[in-house]
Amino acid sequence: MKPVMALVGRPNVGKSTLFNRLTKSRDAIVADFAGLTRDRHYGNARHGAHEFIVIDTGGFEPTAESGIYKEMAKQTQQAVAEADIVVFVVDSRAGVSAHDHDIANYLRRLGKPTIITANKAEGMLEGPQLAEFYELGLGDVEGVSAAHGQGIRSLLDKAVETLNLVEEEEGAEPQQAGIIKLAVAGRPNVGKSTLINTWLGEERLVAFDLPGTTRDAISVPFERNGQKFELIDTAGLRRKGKVFEAIEKFSVVKTLQAIESSNVVLLLLDATQGITDQDAHIAGYILESGRAVVLAVNKWDAVDDYQRETLRRQLEARLPFLKFADLHFISAKKRQGIGPVWNSIVQAHKSAFVKMTTPVLTRLLLEAVQFQTPKRAGMFRPKLRYAHQGGMNPPVIVVHGNSLEHVTDAYKRFLEGRFRKEFKLTGTPMRIEMRTSKNPYADKE
Repeated sequence: MKPVMALVGRPNVGKSTLFNRLTKSRDAIVADFAGLTRDRHYGNARHGAHEFIVIDTGGFEPTAESGIYKEMAKQTQQAVAEADIVVFVVDSRAGVSAHDHDIANYLRRLGKPTIITANKAEGMLEGPQLAEFYELGLGDVEGVSAAHGQGIRSLLDKAVETLNLVEEEEGAEPQQAGIIKLAVAGRPNVGKSTLINTWLGEERLVAFDLPGTTRDAISVPFERNGQKFELIDTAGLRRKGKVFEAIEKFSVVKTLQAIESSNVVLLLLDATQGITDQDAHIAGYILESGRAVVLAVNKWDAVDDYQRETLRRQLEARLPFLKFADLHFISAKKRQGIGPVWNSIVQAHKSAFVKMTTPVLTRLLLEAVQFQTPKRAGMFRPKLRYAHQGGMNPPVIVVHGNSLEHVTDAYKRFLEGRFRKEFKLTGTPMRIEMRTSKNPYADKE
């Protein structure tokens, strides 16, 4: 699973700017005044072959006893608890403050791997100005300039070295063939625990604990109709006697890690609550990660016809980007509609790992072009010549030709529809990459 990096520090030291630099995004709002960030923000960072989940936090005041600062401190403490490594951001221009000492004392008591990162250090990376931060007693100081991108590579190198990620990746065990890794994701109280207990009880499946690779992660292997699964639950699973109980504890990090380590994600929605922003965010992350997905609306027996129609409209309006996924209406408590969900899970996994030959893809591509040519862009019309498969989970189709940078998103969706229909792909996203051939005469006079 991806390691988690939390950015903490007092207000206005540049944590959000550093977050945007690490994630190569603009997800965190940045302005030149203190206290802008209050909630936790999550993003993905990559450094070479290594990936991280990065958490941006608000200004941290460990000693706050009331008001908004106490609530912000709770958010930061939760982020630190979820993190594998903490990046303690300080202001190299302002120097060490009493506030920094309070945070350092808190982090020392926890004993988590911590890197002191002195931000706003442009022009100071090689100077003695950063020496005063050694008095915080948390080891070496990494000088960076988040606004200008200086020192970021050294910071990530230090994080990789601290976490010993090279050894972990080299020693990782390959996934066993034929086993479908299934993650159950959703908001708290949507019925994940009830559904899991129904699976384990109704199907009389042999289940046991496997020690997780990180913190509380526990997977449950089981078998149905000869197909082996490995269930990765976003709520912790524990054993009480001979019965499994799921602890309804929502953690964004655990959800993201479960999605990343799975082949198929079952996104569970609550019919009584409708489609919320949190549902849409989880769905968006599933799509971004490229995982196959099956949608299931739980508690369908608890709503009337009017609520059912409203929910169908919400699904169309808020989750239109998951139209390729199978949709099921179930009641985990009453064990209704659960059987067809398994068929969709198996089909989604099969679609995610489908093998598509180059001759078939090229034939479909040329037939699509003959049926509808891409739109002309100025003097040029894109020429699509051949296609081949570039990856699986999700399926990637690489199209080669000339002037392909002018192919519109609408035409890519048209091609995707043709490919999906031919290979009967359901439940998995698909990515189409356009690669323009280089003109051999472009550099000649």
